[in-house]
Amino acid sequence: MIYLNDHIDDLNVEIALEEVSPQRRERVLRIKADRDRKRSLAAYLLLKEGLQKEYGIVENPIFEYGPEGKPVLAGHPDIHFSISHAGHVALCVIDNEPVGADVEVLRRIKPQLISFTMNEEEQGMINAAPDAGVAFLELWTQKEAVLKLAGMGIRRDMTGVLADVTPYSIETVNGNDYVYSIARWGEKEER
Repeated sequence: MIYLNDHIDDLNVEIALEEVSPQRRERVLRIKADRDRKRSLAAYLLLKEGLQKEYGIVENPIFEYGPEGKPVLAGHPDIHFSISHAGHVALCVIDNEPVGADVEVLRRIKPQLISFTMNEEEQGMINAAPDAGVAFLELWTQKEAVLKLAGMGIRRDMTGVLADVTPYSIETVNGNDYVYSIARWGEKEER
C-alpha cells in the first residue's frame, strides 16, 4: 500500500516527536534543520499509520539495518517497506514482498547532473521530453527505487542502474509538483 503526505510543512515537530519510538526520536533530534526533521518524522508516521491499518500493529516500529544499511522492521521480517522524502512530500510503501520507493519534488535540474547520472539513451529521452525536469526525475526516482529494492544505496556511477530492468516492475507517478517511483521484483511496467 502507498502512503503519501504532501503537506509535511504543516507537521508540528514537538507533537510528532511524542508519537515516535525513542530510536526515531533520537535520530530526528540529531537533525539540525527543522524541515529535515519534519521530513523524517512524516515518513516514519506514514509507516506507523500503514502498519496499523494493514497489519494491526500499534506499537512504534523499531528498525534494524541490513549489511548495506537497508532498514527492516524488528520482529516483522515478512513486512517490507520503503520510505522516502523530498521537499514537502513524504512517501511510504508497505508490502508483503520487497519494495523500493523514491520521491522527488520538481525543480530545475542542472545539465551537469543529467550528464553525470544518466547514460546516453536516458539523456536522449530527457532531451526529447516536453519537460526535461520531469523526465529526469522519472528516471532518477526509478533508479533510486531499484537501488532501495536491492538494498543498495546511491553509488558513484548511476548511469547503468536501469541498464537491465527485466528483473523489476517499476511504477512511476507524477503528482502536482513531485514524482515518485516504486520498484518491485518482477516484470517491468512500461515507463
